[in-house]
Amino acid sequence: MTQRPKTARSRAARPTLEGLEARALLSSMFTPQAEISALRAHPTSQSILQNLTLLSPQPTTVAANGDNNPYGVAFIPKDFPAGGKLKPGDILVSDFNGVSTGTSVQATGVSIVSIDPAGNTTTFYTGPQGLGLNTALGVLPGGFIIVGNTPRTMVNGTATVAPGSLLILDRNGNLKETLDASNPLYNLDGPWGLTIVNQGSTSHVFVSNVLNGTVTRIDMRTFKNGKLPKFMDATVVASGYAFGTNSAALVVGPQGLAFDARHHVLYVASTADNAIFTVSHPLKATSSSGTGTVFAQNDGHLNGPLSLALASNGHLLVTNGDAILPTAPPPPFNLILEYQPPQCKATKGTFVAQLQIDDTGIAGGAFGLAIGSTSHKNQILAAVDDNSNSLIEWTINKKTK
Repeated sequence: MTQRPKTARSRAARPTLEGLEARALLSSMFTPQAEISALRAHPTSQSILQNLTLLSPQPTTVAANGDNNPYGVAFIPKDFPAGGKLKPGDILVSDFNGVSTGTSVQATGVSIVSIDPAGNTTTFYTGPQGLGLNTALGVLPGGFIIVGNTPRTMVNGTATVAPGSLLILDRNGNLKETLDASNPLYNLDGPWGLTIVNQGSTSHVFVSNVLNGTVTRIDMRTFKNGKLPKFMDATVVASGYAFGTNSAALVVGPQGLAFDARHHVLYVASTADNAIFTVSHPLKATSSSGTGTVFAQNDGHLNGPLSLALASNGHLLVTNGDAILPTAPPPPFNLILEYQPPQCKATKGTFVAQLQIDDTGIAGGAFGLAIGSTSHKNQILAAVDDNSNSLIEWTINKKTK
């Protein structure tokens, strides 16, 4: 991997966009600031990935109890309420794997770690045994964290994941509410990735479901005074994505999500389809639009797409999960890819650049990623490396914003 010049760490961040999750799979999230940024974005052909400065050090994402295999990534925003364990500029990372008799076991992780601007890692949340926290990780208004889980289970002798739930935590890491997939009210079945769009007092939480190939929009009434968000409704806005078990990745299906407020489209990374789709007007949808329109598929660059993040210049970033498919490209592995949205009447995106985050030759290192802004108005790209269990951060050079 080509190393770029290192700079001192400085990221008292407020998010603009985030995306958020064995190399099973991963999401992005949207805050009020993110939505405004997207609306004001001016698409350009200038590459994001070719204009980065690597930050140092690269802190660990391993929790105090040994949980590892980082999946979800989320920035704590500038307006996050004080008085809890988290501060603006912290980055949250969810761990998918737990440790049993010295062995890392997929879909059993119960921890979310917090990494401060100086690179110090502490455990923010530890849940009950066997949760399997994944890439569905984001921040809701009023100081609440939302995270998905898909516990490990055995079906006819094959390891897979159970339908799971979404957990809502307060700023001290206390569980306040559970949206259980067993309740048909929520239209959940293996919540795997998410992105959040905030509109006034309403937050729209888009959730990808790895066990039935759908995307659900959960509408919630949110408050800025610390009051618990209130569930309003849940609508399946997209469906028909491929999903199923995978020998290397455990399960594959729709995962990464990113919302482009400027074009009113939701990007969906469908790992098993080796494709990225766009779903039009998802905020107003009252029923499924199917898979939407193909943005990129089997194009010689995608290799099991996972997490998505939309940059302020309109470019889409995606991590390759390296869940090799018959039409997927050969190595290099562990890539972040960059696409420019279609111009004029074109429907497909244009590949711009790629960045290798791990050159060990071990596949499946790239997973979650997010984009945030520092107090100095610098943007930061943050990504996790599953192979080294670490968080990697780069400053995005100002000329590409």
